[in-house]
Amino acid sequence: MTTKLSNFDKHLFSQGKHWHAYRFLGAHFNDDGVLFAVWAPNADAVSVVGDFNSWDGAIHPMHIYEDNGIWELFIPDIKPGELYKFEIRSRHGEILLKSDPYGQQFELRPNTASIVTANSDYKWNDNTWLEKRQQLDWQHIPMSIYEVHLGAWQGEFINYRELAKRLVKYVLEMGFTHIELLPITEHPFDASWGYQCTGYYAPTSRYGTPDDFRYFIDYCHQNNIGVILDWVPAHFPKDAYGLARFDGTALYEHEDPRQGEHLDWQTLIYNYGRFEVKNFLFSSALYWIEEFHIDGLRVDAVASMLYLDYSREEWIPNEYGSRENLEAIGFIRELTTILQQQNPGALIIAEESTSWPQVTGPAEFGGLGFNMKWNMGWMNDTLKYMSIDPIHRKHHQNDLTFSILYAFSENFLLPFSHDEVVHGKGSMLTKMPGDEWQRFANLRLLYSYMFTHPGKKLLFMGTEFAQSAEWNEAVGLDWHLLQYDFHKGVQNLVKDLNKIYQQSKALYKYEFEQQGFKWLDCQDAENSVLIFSRQAEEQTLIIALNFTPVPRYYYRIGVPKLATYKEILNSDAAIYGGSNVNNNDRLLKAEKIACMNQEYSITVTLPPLGALILG
Repeated sequence: MTTKLSNFDKHLFSQGKHWHAYRFLGAHFNDDGVLFAVWAPNADAVSVVGDFNSWDGAIHPMHIYEDNGIWELFIPDIKPGELYKFEIRSRHGEILLKSDPYGQQFELRPNTASIVTANSDYKWNDNTWLEKRQQLDWQHIPMSIYEVHLGAWQGEFINYRELAKRLVKYVLEMGFTHIELLPITEHPFDASWGYQCTGYYAPTSRYGTPDDFRYFIDYCHQNNIGVILDWVPAHFPKDAYGLARFDGTALYEHEDPRQGEHLDWQTLIYNYGRFEVKNFLFSSALYWIEEFHIDGLRVDAVASMLYLDYSREEWIPNEYGSRENLEAIGFIRELTTILQQQNPGALIIAEESTSWPQVTGPAEFGGLGFNMKWNMGWMNDTLKYMSIDPIHRKHHQNDLTFSILYAFSENFLLPFSHDEVVHGKGSMLTKMPGDEWQRFANLRLLYSYMFTHPGKKLLFMGTEFAQSAEWNEAVGLDWHLLQYDFHKGVQNLVKDLNKIYQQSKALYKYEFEQQGFKWLDCQDAENSVLIFSRQAEEQTLIIALNFTPVPRYYYRIGVPKLATYKEILNSDAAIYGGSNVNNNDRLLKAEKIACMNQEYSITVTLPPLGALILG
């Protein structure tokens, strides 16, 4: 019977090196009752309250564990499912009613109590997947990610187990390799999409229990689908029951709002220099990977962590008088190092929107240590270009070609994420110029460009079938649009792009290395045409992109070999909703005519607003 904290290393905790603090802090059930423990070093008194004591703080007062700011109490006869909170009396006499920072389950919002959970006895069936993951050369395999908000995917709160079956079936049909979940860590406000998190150890109760979520991950793995979780260590909400001024003081956040508050988001910033706060975050990251078998974390808003002056006029410089957040940088390097040492094969991905150097460089050599970085520059430049009327695109060719100048400076992931289809930005389809036919053709061309450009891929749900409306988390996707040829055509294209991408070493083997890409012609701005090759070992693919609605007949393309080429994909094909301008399935035999600095060449028909993959 465990009635006191045991095997808890208070020295590791005070040094920020207790990476599994969740095993001790929070509420831990055994057959005789529950051991509660909470860090509140500046509290005058702490009690456990719940239905079992009529929420009366006088009944179950806690006591300090060895003067390290942790309070503990064993309460016999409490069972899983009981609701509880911590009642904290601050040094100023305030009475604060707080949810458990380490709570592993919460009430369904708008209620906010923590729930006592039993130790999971879930029987995993994904050992084969986990063993393979450890050995995987992830840099040189295809990775195509389907980003999902679970509640809005079909417009209702469906249990994790049922979601697993429906979502995996669709993801397999579409050919994605991974699912990325917008934060499912518990959060009070639906419209925050999970990015204002209050439960860093709890899958949201909107879709079921923690074991239901384990089933979701397990089912994905059994079907060879990886799962990435959006994780938010950059900020947290001010809700009174959460982490804000947890024991009556700025415990998890900075006291000074110039360091401790995000004005844009009305949230609070973690104090990364405080060891116990680092424990909380390190432990959370490891919790999802080790206890739930998550395959990777996408770390939200990294840029906001790196800069002390991020989106603020008043700020406090670091000790050297500059704007870099040295404590956050140290935290990130330690985080990425710990995760990769403890869990080989699990990925950690940065959403980082600036030109900070070596985001994916090794931490021991001055980098931040992430495995991948979202390529926000590529995304912004590409969408800017695609929004321009094709008649004017010849003046903006550099918006497309610039990305290759830095494409291999980091391990980049190409994202068309939820952020691009909200807050008045419209849908991916409505960003495209022209009449209806041109908008769909432009979108098919855009996706073809994305899947042939170096970098791993990410598409947000609904973009794969050209959702017309801007995304709204309160309603489901417009699945009914698939009855229309144009929308079904875009979906068919994405399905085929995923298939070709995964079957073609030339497209995935060297996504982070220069040797996998070569410009054949990037200077035909007058016709808004780009020609490049992707290659790996013995395979070479030729990519031809026509960004105008004018077909280009007898267009000569330089090729590296005296060989015969054929269309592998034509984004203008009728099956995709296109006009079916093509090369008539004819074999394109190379001639010994020099072109584009190549000894040989072929002539092709470039479809309007179309992409060709030739091989």
